[in-house]
Amino acid sequence: MLNWDNEPAAKPAVPVDGGAASPVAATAAGLNTGTGNRIRAADKRIINGETDVNQLVPFKYKWAWEKYLATCANHWMPQEINMSRDIALWKDPNGLTEDERRIVKRNLGFFVTADSLAANNIVLGTYRHITAPECRQFLLRQAFEEAIHTHAYQYIVESLDLDESEIFNAYHEVASIRNKDEFLIPFIDQISHPDFKTGTVENDQKLLESLIVFACLMEGLFFYVGFTQILALGRQNKMTGAAEQYMYILRDESMHCNFGIDLINTIKLENPHLWTEEFREKIRKLFVQAVELEYAYAEDTMPRGVLGLNASMFKSYLRFIANRRCQQIGLEPLYPHEENPFPWMAEMIDLKKERNFFETRVIEYQTGGALSWD
Repeated sequence: MLNWDNEPAAKPAVPVDGGAASPVAATAAGLNTGTGNRIRAADKRIINGETDVNQLVPFKYKWAWEKYLATCANHWMPQEINMSRDIALWKDPNGLTEDERRIVKRNLGFFVTADSLAANNIVLGTYRHITAPECRQFLLRQAFEEAIHTHAYQYIVESLDLDESEIFNAYHEVASIRNKDEFLIPFIDQISHPDFKTGTVENDQKLLESLIVFACLMEGLFFYVGFTQILALGRQNKMTGAAEQYMYILRDESMHCNFGIDLINTIKLENPHLWTEEFREKIRKLFVQAVELEYAYAEDTMPRGVLGLNASMFKSYLRFIANRRCQQIGLEPLYPHEENPFPWMAEMIDLKKERNFFETRVIEYQTGGALSWD
């Protein structure tokens, strides 16, 4: 449950523990309450800031505001996608192989809860500790998009008339899914605990660690086996409605990942003392663990070759992605010389390219009411 006591009303503007002042405390202390104390952009900080978090401007982190506007322009809703062909194919006993059906159900079993975990991490944890309002603005939009993604997976489950109990309980009952979630949950619990406050090196590193886990490893790695599998189905003209939704979700998650990486790198820039060799080694070990967990998921979802894919191909892909994520946050690649076995996946992330896919042509990627369908 969200605990508002994390931002006490009676603390001075500069807390004795070095943590961020709350907006209420700032007002009580007389900060930012007259023309002589108006916010200066230079005074803002991503974490442990002392400026009023309720004042969006003047901008310091214009990149965060631009990313917020870009996500708003990409708005879509699941019900806009026609699922009739998927329903007919799923009901046809000869429509899909058992291996293809396994992929669909395993994917939904992971994703129906994964985006809820991401939303919980934002709403119950990350948002409270970020003191730059333009970054908070993006996080609010991101939390809404996670809700849309959960809605999309539910819409697919409902459309195909799948056993809801089986799908929604998969994260308890399927080991390869449960292991990924159990890897993530401690990082949510850590920063969402009511007593957790930033302002010390230890806790600031814990927050930075959590941001890296969710931006680089969850949204930037754990989603990619599933995305590749469902989009591969779509490329073969199967489950085209589900694949179209996954394509939109992939594009959203790519923007979340990129925002998270910018957030991480800005925190590093403002707090270089956090980026110690000991901390970097801890992050490298988390990357290796995440690659192993996602590869185990690939093996579970496709015990045999299917769709022109096999699990061993994903070993190279996951290592390639891990290398990229490492480089994006200033770490050396963990797996030298790995290449991308699925170059077509990179094309799927291109937001502005006009393209034909799954027999539905979309002109750019526009606000829901403005989507252009042929």
